[in-house]
Amino acid sequence: MKEFLSEQAIRDRVREMAAEISKDYSDHAPIFVGILNGSFIFMADLLRELTVDSEVDFLKVSSYDGTESSGTVHLLKDISAEITGRDIIIVEDIIDSGLTINFIVRRLKESDPSSVAVATLLFKKEVAQLNFDPDYIGFTIPPDFVVGYGLDHNQKMRNLRNICVLDQEDIAA
Repeated sequence: MKEFLSEQAIRDRVREMAAEISKDYSDHAPIFVGILNGSFIFMADLLRELTVDSEVDFLKVSSYDGTESSGTVHLLKDISAEITGRDIIIVEDIIDSGLTINFIVRRLKESDPSSVAVATLLFKKEVAQLNFDPDYIGFTIPPDFVVGYGLDHNQKMRNLRNICVLDQEDIAA
C-alpha cells in the first residue's frame, strides 16, 4: 500500500470545494445527500467548511462485490427528506464505473427536485461512464483501487486520514 493523497492535500481540496459550493448556493440552502458508507467522512468535512445553511440526508446503495462492480445497484436505505422543488447535492466518495451515481441521479430526479448536483471527492474519469458531468470534483484519479478517508477494502481502512493505493497483494489478502 502506498500513499496517493496526503491528509493535507485532501483537507485543502475539501476546503476549496466547500468555498465553491458556498458561492454557488449563497442564496438558498441545498439538501446534501451523502452516499453511505464511503462518503461520511468527506461529507462531514465538507459540511464543516461550508458558509451556507444546508440540510443533510443519506442514501445507501450496494453495487460492489469485493473490489469489482456487481453490475447491479441495490437500494439499501432511501432518503427521508422531501426533495420536490429543492436543490440537491449528492455527495459521493468516489465515482468509478458510474453505475451507482447514474442510478442515484436518475432516482432522485424522479422526485422533481429543483436541481441535482454531484460532488465527488474522487473521479476515475478514464473508466466512468456517466450520463452527465460531475459538478464538483476533488481529484481526478487513475483507475487504481484506493482506500482511506472513508473508502474501504472489505469494510476496513476507512479510518485512514490519507488515501492510499492498494497493491494487488493487499487486494488478494
